[in-house]
Amino acid sequence: MEIKVEDNGIRIDKYLSEKIDLSRSKIQKLIDDNKILVNNNSINNNYKVNTGDIISILDIPKDPLLNLKPCDIDIDIIYEDDDLLVINKQSGLVVHPAPGNYENTLVNALIGKYELSNNSFRPGIVHRLDKDTSGLMLVAKNDYIHDKLSKMISLKEVERYYLAVVEGTFNHEAGTVDAPIGRDQKYREKMAVTSLNSKKAITHFKVLEEFNNCSMIECKLDTGRTHQIRVHMNYIKHPIVNDPLYGHVFNEKFGQLLHSYRLVFKHPRTNQLLEFQVEPPEEFMTLLNEYVNK
Repeated sequence: MEIKVEDNGIRIDKYLSEKIDLSRSKIQKLIDDNKILVNNNSINNNYKVNTGDIISILDIPKDPLLNLKPCDIDIDIIYEDDDLLVINKQSGLVVHPAPGNYENTLVNALIGKYELSNNSFRPGIVHRLDKDTSGLMLVAKNDYIHDKLSKMISLKEVERYYLAVVEGTFNHEAGTVDAPIGRDQKYREKMAVTSLNSKKAITHFKVLEEFNNCSMIECKLDTGRTHQIRVHMNYIKHPIVNDPLYGHVFNEKFGQLLHSYRLVFKHPRTNQLLEFQVEPPEEFMTLLNEYVNK
């Protein structure tokens, strides 16, 4: 496995622990055994990555997901065929396991019921939704479809639409946020609009409905950066309502009011145009009403 570095000044064990589902201690062991090289050279555990570095992982330990136990979690399947699933993910569900959390994820719910693509540490997962973001997701059942869907997403051939409730109102009906996103330099758990070690990020939005203190908007993604809509809306001073990381928490029992409500794409094998749409969960609408009337 090779990884091209797009950050700078981060310890390699910490950097890799965020990229692959291995603990820092296991990564350090691989480094000590010369199983991880940078630009084809041996390094030590305190090496700090530089933008453009090529990290080669020569021997990945047995995939921990192979030892995971399926979990009995109800999943709302919107569509299924021999190649893929379209699911309606509930808010509060983590998409895939990571070090320290190998249970009660979407992957745990799927592995005992469906054949999935064996994509390293995240079988079936072509794209992700944040834990507290609900709505439509694609899941691949085999490697061929996984590769095809991944390329389609990178080429903007999968249209993804979200509903978001954001703080405040607008003086225009639509807009585009074109601002690069990278890791926040002060708070590693957050992303930020930054020129440092960032990637191009574009979010289109239009206002669907305005209330006295917030707005319902539709967002369409050209890119798929981590926390993209949440970061971009906060950047233009309209953070998503109830966002614990980028906005203000209104109700601790629910997450940010962000819902993936529409997917449009051509089936990668049959070329048939597929379109799916799901309404936000009941809790989403309940919290919206509480916020408007607070």
